[in-house]
Amino acid sequence: MTEHSLWRFSRALHRAVNDRDFSDIESLIDEDVEWAIYGPIDMFPFLGARQGRDAVLDVIRQLADNFRVRRFDRESIMLGVDSAASMLRYSLTALDSDKPISLRVAQFAQFRAGKLISMRVLVDTFDLVEQALGRAIHLPKMTRVG
Repeated sequence: MTEHSLWRFSRALHRAVNDRDFSDIESLIDEDVEWAIYGPIDMFPFLGARQGRDAVLDVIRQLADNFRVRRFDRESIMLGVDSAASMLRYSLTALDSDKPISLRVAQFAQFRAGKLISMRVLVDTFDLVEQALGRAIHLPKMTRVG
């Protein structure tokens, strides 16, 4: 049995972010990869959609410039032959302030011949924005109509 592509990619991604070692990650990303991290782009410009290996590597470098992964836990995971979906909880450190950040993400990845061809990540943005602002966001109370 061979190792799933997600495990190789995950290890290489964390090495790239924490150790700034990009040697393994580049070979695991398809030239025409589609990549999107859905979140508040105005606050975190490295979020959003990207196309192509160079653009994705630039995002990974920006992540490495801003965060260190302290811990991550896979809450659930589903693996297909060339796909993976997972719910993850990350504990990060913001490098500019040494501030801890905790967030949950849903990740959907597709691979071809061991290379990442598509990545979609949904970030629990409300919690992330509160942590970035350093305060709770109070929304107006919603009332039921009807």
